[in-house]
Amino acid sequence: MSIPDAHIEIPARVRDLAGRAAVTPVWRNGIGGLTFRTDDGRYIKWGPLDDEANMHDEAERMRWARRWITVPEVLAQGEDDAHEWLVTRAIDAFSAVDTRWDGKAEIAVPAVGRALRMLHDTLPVADCPWEWSVHWRVSNAAERGVVVPPELQEAPPIDRLVVCHGDACMPNTLLDAAGEPAAHVDLAALGLADRWADLAAAAMSTGWNFGPGWEDPLLEAYGVERDDERLEFYMRLWNET
Repeated sequence: MSIPDAHIEIPARVRDLAGRAAVTPVWRNGIGGLTFRTDDGRYIKWGPLDDEANMHDEAERMRWARRWITVPEVLAQGEDDAHEWLVTRAIDAFSAVDTRWDGKAEIAVPAVGRALRMLHDTLPVADCPWEWSVHWRVSNAAERGVVVPPELQEAPPIDRLVVCHGDACMPNTLLDAAGEPAAHVDLAALGLADRWADLAAAAMSTGWNFGPGWEDPLLEAYGVERDDERLEFYMRLWNET
């Protein structure tokens, strides 16, 4: 994922959704999806249809999660034969990998750990209608033609069943101006799973975004002792699916 060039061509659908508002590109994902910020307080996500984590699922999950935690308000969602889009109301906060946190991993990383713990402690397991279990992820991968190694098709015993974020990488936690947890975004895979499924993704992401040495501070801020067996399993599962 990266920040796109400011002069990128704006898709026609995005221009239609923006109306009279000016748009600024802010994010490009690995499959060519783009996110734009409008000058009237909205974000517009647009990209190719995605079998793994689609925007219809994301809108549905955000509407559900918003009853308990801070996530963007969904304003519109749709798709055509080739692309999908999602419009949300902007939140006054900044991604944990925003340039304002450059050189400030000691602020951003623990904040993500605390934010993830609050999400896990707050979202109600009994009310969650979706799963993100190992079985579900292996099946989803198979539908996309991805074969998961046999040793990753049986998970370690569940440490704690929670409603997982599903993509708990650093960019998907928003922090306020003081560096405190403010909100979560990109919830298309939200569902029930062992908390280590989220912790593994978040821990790996500290290295991608801030370099080595930040896994343990993230886990300490979350409030859990390092579990190498579960970390290794769920890191490998992430990379294989």
